[in-house]
Amino acid sequence: MDARLRRLVGVSAALTGILMVLGVYTAASGAGLTCAGRWPLCDGFLGLFPANWSSFVEWFHRLVAMITGFVVLGTTVSAWRRGADRRVRPALAGATLLLPSQIILGALTVTTYQWVVLLAHFSTASLIFTGVALAAAWAYGDSDATPTRARTALAAAGVLLPVLVVLTPHAFVTFGPTVQAVYYLLGLATYAALLSAAVWSATRPAGSADAAAARVRRLAGAAAFVVVALLVVGRLVYGGTLQYVSLGGTLAALALVALAWIAARRGGDAPGSRGVPGGD
Repeated sequence: MDARLRRLVGVSAALTGILMVLGVYTAASGAGLTCAGRWPLCDGFLGLFPANWSSFVEWFHRLVAMITGFVVLGTTVSAWRRGADRRVRPALAGATLLLPSQIILGALTVTTYQWVVLLAHFSTASLIFTGVALAAAWAYGDSDATPTRARTALAAAGVLLPVLVVLTPHAFVTFGPTVQAVYYLLGLATYAALLSAAVWSATRPAGSADAAAARVRRLAGAAAFVVVALLVVGRLVYGGTLQYVSLGGTLAALALVALAWIAARRGGDAPGSRGVPGGD
């Protein structure tokens, strides 16, 4: 894949993540109920602009959503026209096909403000992010350095997860709009790192290195599933024991990451994993 398309895929993934964080902040601050409850119009000049700061947050969220949608669509078209990797193209196509339903759900969060709509909106966004994040991982994983990158991604997740423990919704800190935005920013970064680790661990050496790579993929994939599930469930109102479910899930993800990192290190030290006889 050429460098320009690779960067475009990376930008699509980054923009999608930023949009999700902005959406979390918009909902948490109550700005999603502004713009006079209208969509796509707002409450300012000719309905095209915001009238105050609160409606500006919602208006800006819509603007970024529109830009992100066009970027993802353009990236998908470019990937198919340029014959990108056969794994990158369907991942981007899947994300693009979900855009119309996400737009409808976005409108419903304004006109019909119900928790089930908010949950569906974030769940669909998570699926779109998964598609573009996987596409980015495959786009940047076409070199012999991917096993090393997998360990780096696991290390990054291992650093971020303890912070997520501290920021567990309604457990240790007040879960206000800013804290929520930080929590989801770090959570999505952790999820992307784990997806990348699972993709980049797909090495070709035979023997013990190959077995270790398969173990890393399973563990990193399981940890990624736990993290994204906690992020989706986190859009619900926490109470009772739910915050402890989040805390326990985050600790479980951290344990999975630790096991994956150990497996990755052992695979990197195995014969045939560094180009020595027996390697690929």
